[in-house]
Amino acid sequence: MAKTRRIGRRFPDYGWSWPTGSLDQLLKAALLPDEEAASLCATRWLDENDIDKVSFREHRLLAAICDRFGRKLAAQPAYPRLAGLQKMLWTKSRMAMREAEPALQAMVDAGCKVMLIKGASRIALDAAAQRGRVAHDIDILVRPQDMQPAFDVLRDRDWQIATGVSPQYLRTRLASLRSMNFFKGTYGDIDLHQLAYDGSQQSVADDIAIWRRAVTAEFSGIPVLVPSPADRIALAIAHGGLDAHTHSDWLVDCTVAIEGGDVDWSIFLDVTAKRDLAVAAAVALSYLAREIGVALPEAVLEQVVDMADRRGASRLSSVLQAKPRTDFGALTWLSRGFAKQLRLQRKKGRLKQIEPDVVWRSKSVTTKAAHAATPPALSHRIEHRQGDGREVMLDVVVRIAVPPVRRRIEMEINSGDQHVARLRSMVLSRSGGERTLRFHGKVRLGGTEQTLVLEARPSRQFRVWDNEQAVATYGALPFQLVSATFSPAD
Repeated sequence: MAKTRRIGRRFPDYGWSWPTGSLDQLLKAALLPDEEAASLCATRWLDENDIDKVSFREHRLLAAICDRFGRKLAAQPAYPRLAGLQKMLWTKSRMAMREAEPALQAMVDAGCKVMLIKGASRIALDAAAQRGRVAHDIDILVRPQDMQPAFDVLRDRDWQIATGVSPQYLRTRLASLRSMNFFKGTYGDIDLHQLAYDGSQQSVADDIAIWRRAVTAEFSGIPVLVPSPADRIALAIAHGGLDAHTHSDWLVDCTVAIEGGDVDWSIFLDVTAKRDLAVAAAVALSYLAREIGVALPEAVLEQVVDMADRRGASRLSSVLQAKPRTDFGALTWLSRGFAKQLRLQRKKGRLKQIEPDVVWRSKSVTTKAAHAATPPALSHRIEHRQGDGREVMLDVVVRIAVPPVRRRIEMEINSGDQHVARLRSMVLSRSGGERTLRFHGKVRLGGTEQTLVLEARPSRQFRVWDNEQAVATYGALPFQLVSATFSPAD
């Protein structure tokens, strides 16, 4: 079979999107098979860069480099800082794992099949990888039928939903979400997925097949599954290859899987075709083969490049999105931004909307100052008589002190475990001050005496609410309940 065509460095060929400069130097320090050449790259980078002034992307690769060379770098003035950085990153990863372990065990005990993906899968296969593989969040994949019990495990153990919506709202919409983020305490961070790929990389057949190919492993003594070697490479490229190298240790993950020697390349090629990953794969694999010297089968690289070449005009978008953001010029920023927005339209997390959103929009009203109202609080009960299951209209008036920022006001009506409606209002003025808002919509009063609860919700969650600007812009706003009136539905 003929050798793969030469990969050029000019746009729109795949070499244009290869890492360059200091990022290329770091990757070569972590990955070059030649120990001496890799060590030279590491020492040059440490001589030319300040660890304290680079980003988390570089820190993740520095952890891998420190794990590879250890005290061989001790002569470097930056070595104490490098060793301290690795220890700090390892500690945070270990704390994140400890927070996640009870939830993982509870999911397994509840009968869920749990597959770890991305960095967590590498650690499940090789616990020693923790020293060089940063995993501050744990990515968990469950089957769609296990999404609800897995969600309930996290909810019942006080894991917070990152978006700010209530558990009642989210639980009714689990089937329409590809993934969601939860956090707990200082370090706990779990991404719960029911599909391994985003909406721009869909394949119903492969969503099923990835479970068939999975292999067993252990994560801190908990029995889990991890993707097959071919799937680990495909997933690394899918999640990292079009993200402008926000993180670059996904290339290390690819290399580790390739060097394991048990990759079924026919599966990788099949997944690459089904998931439309050819261009991102051509960029990643050509870099690893040509620049790093990873022992990748030439026939595989040839087929990937040929597959990418046949993508036509759409490959230009992928090449733009694969280029490291540190290499962006003004034109690249604009072009990539446009290409990324097109992909994000296809990447949306929603699948099918099982329960349509019930959203009540506000109207500003005026009320007499003497009008009775409850004291300000984050939630108020709305009392009602027992119903017969029919819909009625509910008219709610609230008074809210709004900070002097542009923001959304988010509220929900829930009844026990049931979500009823979201109440939303936009504040466009930065004048702040007190506002009186009216919301109007239908509710169904069942044959029980469950009370409706109107609660303020943050428009976004933070692990620690210690920033006044963030609280003013995203925090839940205490409110007074001025009135709540039921009337027959039209």
